[in-house]
Amino acid sequence: MTEAVRPVDVLRHYLRAAREALLWKLEGLGERQLRLPRTPTGTSFLGTVLHCANVEIGYFGPTFGRVWPEPDHPAVISLDAYDTDPQADWAVPAEIPAAELVAFYGRVGAFADAALAELPLSTPGRVPWWPEEGAETTLHYIAVHVMCDLHRHAGQLDILREQLDGVAGLRPAISNVPDGVDWPSYVARLTTIAEQFPDDAAR
Repeated sequence: MTEAVRPVDVLRHYLRAAREALLWKLEGLGERQLRLPRTPTGTSFLGTVLHCANVEIGYFGPTFGRVWPEPDHPAVISLDAYDTDPQADWAVPAEIPAAELVAFYGRVGAFADAALAELPLSTPGRVPWWPEEGAETTLHYIAVHVMCDLHRHAGQLDILREQLDGVAGLRPAISNVPDGVDWPSYVARLTTIAEQFPDDAAR
Protein backbone atom coordinates (compact mmCIF):
# COMPACT_ATOMS: atom_id res chain seq x y z
CA MET A 1 0.00 0.00 0.00
CA THR A 2 1.26 3.46 -0.88
CA GLU A 3 2.10 5.53 2.18
CA ALA A 4 -0.38 8.36 2.73
CA VAL A 5 0.87 11.76 1.66
CA ARG A 6 0.81 14.36 4.42
CA PRO A 7 -1.18 17.54 3.73
CA VAL A 8 1.88 19.66 4.55
CA ASP A 9 3.88 17.90 1.85
CA VAL A 10 1.15 18.60 -0.71
CA LEU A 11 1.19 22.27 0.23
CA ARG A 12 4.98 22.51 0.01
CA HIS A 13 4.93 20.74 -3.37
CA TYR A 14 2.47 23.14 -4.96
CA LEU A 15 4.07 26.22 -3.43
CA ARG A 16 7.38 25.17 -4.92
CA ALA A 17 5.74 24.41 -8.26
CA ALA A 18 4.32 27.94 -8.36
CA ARG A 19 7.72 29.49 -7.63
CA GLU A 20 9.37 27.38 -10.32
CA ALA A 21 6.71 28.37 -12.86
CA LEU A 22 7.16 32.06 -12.05
CA LEU A 23 10.92 31.92 -12.44
CA TRP A 24 10.81 29.83 -15.61
CA LYS A 25 8.87 32.62 -17.33
CA LEU A 26 11.85 34.93 -16.74
CA GLU A 27 14.41 32.68 -18.40
CA GLY A 28 16.09 34.05 -21.51
CA LEU A 29 14.85 37.62 -21.06
CA GLY A 30 17.10 40.64 -20.50
CA GLU A 31 16.79 43.31 -17.86
CA ARG A 32 14.77 45.64 -20.08
CA GLN A 33 12.33 42.94 -21.18
CA LEU A 34 11.87 41.78 -17.59
CA ARG A 35 11.12 45.29 -16.30
CA LEU A 36 8.94 46.76 -19.04
CA PRO A 37 5.27 47.08 -18.00
CA ARG A 38 3.13 44.71 -20.07
CA THR A 39 -0.40 45.75 -19.04
CA PRO A 40 -2.25 49.03 -18.47
CA THR A 41 -1.76 48.52 -14.72
CA GLY A 42 2.00 48.08 -15.07
CA THR A 43 2.43 44.33 -14.59
CA SER A 44 5.96 43.18 -15.44
CA PHE A 45 7.83 39.90 -15.18
CA LEU A 46 10.30 41.09 -12.56
CA GLY A 47 7.74 43.15 -10.65
CA THR A 48 5.59 40.06 -10.23
CA VAL A 49 8.49 38.19 -8.65
CA LEU A 50 9.19 41.09 -6.27
CA HIS A 51 5.53 41.10 -5.25
CA CYS A 52 5.43 37.34 -4.67
CA ALA A 53 8.63 37.44 -2.63
CA ASN A 54 7.20 40.06 -0.31
CA VAL A 55 3.91 38.19 -0.05
CA GLU A 56 5.73 35.10 1.18
CA ILE A 57 7.96 37.04 3.59
CA GLY A 58 4.94 38.71 5.14
CA TYR A 59 2.65 35.72 5.39
CA PHE A 60 5.26 33.20 6.55
CA GLY A 61 7.17 35.71 8.67
CA PRO A 62 5.50 38.23 11.01
CA THR A 63 2.14 36.46 10.71
CA PHE A 64 3.67 33.67 12.82
CA GLY A 65 6.24 35.66 14.77
CA ARG A 66 9.07 34.60 12.47
CA VAL A 67 11.80 37.07 11.53
CA TRP A 68 13.01 37.38 7.94
CA PRO A 69 16.84 37.27 8.22
CA GLU A 70 17.57 39.97 5.61
CA PRO A 71 15.42 42.94 6.69
CA ASP A 72 17.75 45.49 5.06
CA HIS A 73 17.79 43.85 1.63
CA PRO A 74 16.54 46.42 -0.94
CA ALA A 75 13.92 43.94 -2.20
CA VAL A 76 12.17 43.92 1.19
CA ILE A 77 9.23 46.34 1.17
CA SER A 78 8.16 47.64 4.58
CA LEU A 79 4.49 47.87 5.46
CA ASP A 80 4.92 51.64 5.87
CA ALA A 81 5.89 51.95 2.20
CA TYR A 82 2.36 51.07 1.10
CA ASP A 83 1.00 54.18 2.84
CA THR A 84 2.55 56.36 0.13
CA ASP A 85 2.80 53.85 -2.72
CA PRO A 86 0.24 51.01 -2.88
CA GLN A 87 2.28 49.47 -5.72
CA ALA A 88 5.55 49.53 -3.77
CA ASP A 89 6.17 45.79 -4.10
CA TRP A 90 5.64 45.74 -7.87
CA ALA A 91 8.31 48.29 -8.85
CA VAL A 92 11.82 46.79 -8.91
CA PRO A 93 14.51 49.44 -8.28
CA ALA A 94 17.16 49.71 -10.98
CA GLU A 95 19.88 48.87 -8.45
CA ILE A 96 18.52 45.34 -7.96
CA PRO A 97 19.72 43.16 -10.87
CA ALA A 98 17.29 40.52 -12.09
CA ALA A 99 19.71 37.73 -11.12
CA GLU A 100 19.86 39.03 -7.55
CA LEU A 101 16.08 39.19 -7.27
CA VAL A 102 15.80 35.61 -8.55
CA ALA A 103 18.39 34.48 -5.97
CA PHE A 104 16.57 36.49 -3.29
CA TYR A 105 13.29 34.76 -4.13
CA GLY A 106 15.05 31.41 -3.82
CA ARG A 107 15.96 32.31 -0.24
CA VAL A 108 12.41 33.47 0.41
CA GLY A 109 11.11 30.11 -0.78
CA ALA A 110 13.43 28.32 1.64
CA PHE A 111 12.19 30.60 4.45
CA ALA A 112 8.56 29.75 3.66
CA ASP A 113 9.32 26.03 3.34
CA ALA A 114 11.01 26.12 6.75
CA ALA A 115 7.82 27.44 8.35
CA LEU A 116 5.92 24.45 6.99
CA ALA A 117 8.67 22.08 8.10
CA GLU A 118 8.99 23.48 11.61
CA LEU A 119 5.42 24.39 12.57
CA PRO A 120 2.20 22.35 12.71
CA LEU A 121 -0.45 23.38 10.20
CA SER A 122 -2.69 24.24 13.15
CA THR A 123 -0.24 26.92 14.35
CA PRO A 124 -2.20 30.12 15.04
CA GLY A 125 -1.12 33.38 13.46
CA ARG A 126 -2.26 36.93 12.94
CA VAL A 127 -1.98 38.88 9.68
CA PRO A 128 -1.03 42.47 10.63
CA TRP A 129 -2.51 44.07 7.49
CA TRP A 130 -5.86 42.24 7.52
CA PRO A 131 -8.93 43.82 9.18
CA GLU A 132 -8.86 43.19 12.93
CA GLU A 133 -12.01 41.06 12.90
CA GLY A 134 -10.47 38.62 10.42
CA ALA A 135 -6.78 38.83 11.23
CA GLU A 136 -6.57 35.59 13.23
CA THR A 137 -5.64 32.60 11.09
CA THR A 138 -3.65 29.35 10.94
CA LEU A 139 -0.60 28.19 9.03
CA HIS A 140 -2.78 25.81 7.00
CA TYR A 141 -5.06 28.64 5.89
CA ILE A 142 -2.13 30.90 5.02
CA ALA A 143 -0.35 28.19 3.04
CA VAL A 144 -3.43 27.68 0.86
CA HIS A 145 -3.96 31.43 0.56
CA VAL A 146 -0.39 32.05 -0.60
CA MET A 147 -0.38 29.03 -2.91
CA CYS A 148 -3.49 30.36 -4.69
CA ASP A 149 -1.93 33.80 -5.00
CA LEU A 150 1.35 32.48 -6.45
CA HIS A 151 -0.38 30.28 -9.01
CA ARG A 152 -2.60 33.19 -10.06
CA HIS A 153 0.48 35.30 -10.74
CA ALA A 154 2.22 32.42 -12.51
CA GLY A 155 -0.78 32.28 -14.85
CA GLN A 156 -0.44 35.99 -15.53
CA LEU A 157 3.19 35.51 -16.54
CA ASP A 158 2.20 32.56 -18.74
CA ILE A 159 0.10 34.90 -20.84
CA LEU A 160 2.62 37.76 -20.83
CA ARG A 161 5.41 35.46 -21.99
CA GLU A 162 3.33 33.88 -24.74
CA GLN A 163 2.37 37.32 -26.03
CA LEU A 164 6.00 38.42 -25.91
CA ASP A 165 7.76 35.61 -27.75
CA GLY A 166 5.44 32.61 -28.01
CA VAL A 167 6.93 30.66 -25.10
CA ALA A 168 4.03 28.84 -23.45
CA GLY A 169 3.46 25.94 -21.11
CA LEU A 170 3.44 24.66 -17.57
CA ARG A 171 7.15 23.95 -17.10
CA PRO A 172 10.16 23.05 -19.27
CA ALA A 173 9.78 19.25 -19.00
CA ILE A 174 5.98 19.17 -19.36
CA SER A 175 4.50 22.03 -21.35
CA ASN A 176 0.86 20.78 -21.30
CA VAL A 177 0.63 22.37 -24.77
CA PRO A 178 -0.15 19.75 -27.46
CA ASP A 179 2.35 19.21 -30.26
CA GLY A 180 1.53 19.36 -33.96
CA VAL A 181 -1.31 21.89 -33.71
CA ASP A 182 -1.73 24.42 -36.52
CA TRP A 183 -2.12 27.34 -34.13
CA PRO A 184 -2.92 30.01 -36.76
CA SER A 185 -5.75 27.84 -38.09
CA TYR A 186 -6.98 27.13 -34.59
CA VAL A 187 -7.01 30.84 -33.72
CA ALA A 188 -8.76 31.61 -37.01
CA ARG A 189 -11.46 29.04 -36.21
CA LEU A 190 -12.07 30.56 -32.78
CA THR A 191 -12.14 34.03 -34.30
CA THR A 192 -14.73 32.94 -36.88
CA ILE A 193 -16.97 31.62 -34.11
CA ALA A 194 -16.58 34.77 -32.02
CA GLU A 195 -17.35 37.05 -34.96
CA GLN A 196 -20.81 35.50 -35.29
CA PHE A 197 -21.78 37.54 -32.23
CA PRO A 198 -22.23 41.31 -31.92
CA ASP A 199 -19.44 43.40 -30.48
CA ASP A 200 -20.61 43.86 -26.88
CA ALA A 201 -18.19 46.74 -26.34
CA ALA A 202 -19.85 48.72 -29.11
CA ARG A 203 -23.26 48.74 -27.41
